[in-house]
Amino acid sequence: MPSDRKKKAAATKGKPKAAASKAKPEDEAAAQAEGAEEDGTDTDGTPMMSANVSTVNLQALAASKSMKDLTVVDTGRSCTGVLASHPQARDVHISSFTLLYHGHDLLVDADLELNYGRRYGLLGPNGCGKSCMLKALAAREVPIPKHIDIYLLDREIEASDMTALEAVMAVDEEKTRLEQEAEYLAQLEMTDEVEQRLSDVYDRLDALDSDLVEVRAASILHGLGFSKEMQRKRTREFSGGWRMRIALARALFIDPTMLLLDEPTNHLDLEACVWLEEHLAKFKRILLMVSHSQDFLNGVCTNIIHMQKKSLAYYSGNYDQYMQTREELEENQMKRYKWEQEQISNMKEYIARFGHGSAKLARQAQSKEKTLAKMVRGGLTERVETDKVIRIRFENVGKLPPPVLQFADVAFGYSKDKVLYSHVDLGVDLDSRVAIVGPNGAGKSTLLKLMVGTLEPLDGMVKRHNHLRIGQYHQHLTELLDPELTPLEYMLKEYGRDIGEEKMRSVIGRFGITGQTQTLPIKNLSDGLKSRVVFAWLAHRTPHMLLLDEPTNHLDIETIDSLARAINEWDGGLVLVSHDFRLIGQVCNEIWEVGGGKVNKWQGDIQSYKAHLKATHEALDSRKDLK
Repeated sequence: MPSDRKKKAAATKGKPKAAASKAKPEDEAAAQAEGAEEDGTDTDGTPMMSANVSTVNLQALAASKSMKDLTVVDTGRSCTGVLASHPQARDVHISSFTLLYHGHDLLVDADLELNYGRRYGLLGPNGCGKSCMLKALAAREVPIPKHIDIYLLDREIEASDMTALEAVMAVDEEKTRLEQEAEYLAQLEMTDEVEQRLSDVYDRLDALDSDLVEVRAASILHGLGFSKEMQRKRTREFSGGWRMRIALARALFIDPTMLLLDEPTNHLDLEACVWLEEHLAKFKRILLMVSHSQDFLNGVCTNIIHMQKKSLAYYSGNYDQYMQTREELEENQMKRYKWEQEQISNMKEYIARFGHGSAKLARQAQSKEKTLAKMVRGGLTERVETDKVIRIRFENVGKLPPPVLQFADVAFGYSKDKVLYSHVDLGVDLDSRVAIVGPNGAGKSTLLKLMVGTLEPLDGMVKRHNHLRIGQYHQHLTELLDPELTPLEYMLKEYGRDIGEEKMRSVIGRFGITGQTQTLPIKNLSDGLKSRVVFAWLAHRTPHMLLLDEPTNHLDIETIDSLARAINEWDGGLVLVSHDFRLIGQVCNEIWEVGGGKVNKWQGDIQSYKAHLKATHEALDSRKDLK
């Protein structure tokens, strides 16, 4: 049976369609500018939901207003842009999109185009402004129509007495907004765009009011790793990482028109990553996400946006298809560039040799001069500018005789009645490349702390070689950096006794911290650049063994690939905890699975482990369907 809202939507179809306006675009724009409040245009010049505003009218309206009306400044960020899509459309097209941060250009006159039903991956090097762009869109610092509701996942859910399940379902504000929009739309002339939007609003209200609403919220939380007991826990009892998961669950539950995700996999284990990948692959509205995981981008994205040279380039397909297309385009561009440069060189040489020769040769030289001028006027092909390659390097340390690090019948728990695992008998040597996998809370990071000696076992022994130097990376190391110092000052403070300023510039430059970035305060750096500072600090300690706990968080894809190359060229040992399937596949040849009170070796590679997780999800879904 159709819901009452569906019946209302059907009833509106009998309303007359809006007639086409015969007014001239410039006259109509002027009238709209005078009567902004009456026709639904916001007082700041942002078009809202006027029924008769065309794209041409909108551009005329935007041109008639000063640019400062479209500029918003917030904590060092400023932004301008003009809405180029129809104000009632579900697609968003912003032209002349310029974005600055602390006076530095991130985008200049770019075109932003986000189409309904598409899932975009936003790529670009650390520090290019990806997160800044998401924040600008979420804050509506460019004119996005108000019927396009936006949800940016950029902070954890507030710690309160609400349970995790209640926090996900706390959408009264969203329901009120949708009800107000439905009431407004029902009063408009029923154009195709208004009719479609009204149907969408009713669908979403039905989803929020459904008898199955609690089941849907619980299902999302379960997919993100929350047991039934955890769903009933108060949010203030969770760590920041788990509250971030609750915030992600709420974003998926709300199902906004435009969902903006900044590194959504950062706080997830591999199992939750697999579930989220499959869930987002079915997202039917507008998804724009920043992610460092090529595997995840391949599974979710229908399109890729590359943020480069203060502009936005668009590619169809997932990450692998983007890479193939980009390589082909750049290869063709380089061939064209070389051909043009060769032609220019030949023509210039001919003109120089024969421009003052016989009349016949002089005429030919003049002809070539005209051809050259025509080529220049028509625009020459630019040389391909490849992304800067980061050359991370760890100093080789030689060999230590085994056993280097040994677990002998180890048991550990934070209390004797809650043991995480027992009877662990495993070892790591300098030729080991181990990935530790398992659900959050199973004790993966705890295992690393036992290795380094931060924690002691309840039973058994952890044996370390007397000369073993361990380098440990974890997500909170960036918080220990002095925010007032520059990367160069910080590294000189840590290691200045051993190395001069010029050599230190070269050392941190290998980690992609170059030029002006070396002398910016650390507090002004992106999270990815802060992580690079930590890696530079870590590498300079020349460890025998690296214990890396989620090292890819906030790093761009190029830096992750460089990290993988550096590890593969290095002669030390590695133990890795990561949610990045591709990185594990690049650097690890051994997998330890933590769970069920044990630590066991997985018999297979990381792709077989991913297939196992997918099969587990499918089996659970099948059982739910049978019920």
